[in-house]
Amino acid sequence: MAKEIVVKIKLQAPSGQATPAPPIGPALGQHGVNIGQFVSQFNERTKDLKGIIVPVVITLYKDKSFSFEVKSPPAAVLLKQAAEVAKGSGVPNKEKVGKVTAEQVRKIAEAKMKDLNAHSLDQAAKIIAGTARSIGIEIIG
Repeated sequence: MAKEIVVKIKLQAPSGQATPAPPIGPALGQHGVNIGQFVSQFNERTKDLKGIIVPVVITLYKDKSFSFEVKSPPAAVLLKQAAEVAKGSGVPNKEKVGKVTAEQVRKIAEAKMKDLNAHSLDQAAKIIAGTARSIGIEIIG
């Protein structure tokens, strides 16, 4: 018989560098989960992503056990990394902060394909291009 799910928690944490400090500690602690066990499993599973912020969905069960699924990094994080900028623009329609090529957008779309609501790679690339526009990154080529 399947375990009874109590709650699903969505968090964003630095890959391979999570600690029991906020946001992880308070979110899990209020449900009585072993925070140290989660942190060590999360860090082990995400150590190859080199500190990139990644979303994680934690499913907590009635017997205080848990399972979690690590999603792909947010599109904005991947775009800023590709454009080599620290942060997006405050006024993206007037002030551009960086540039990425259409090929880079396509690679990001491939990486995020399973987490996007798109049926084809072209549609996924359009979603990523929209995110780029909204943070002030120009697409060239």
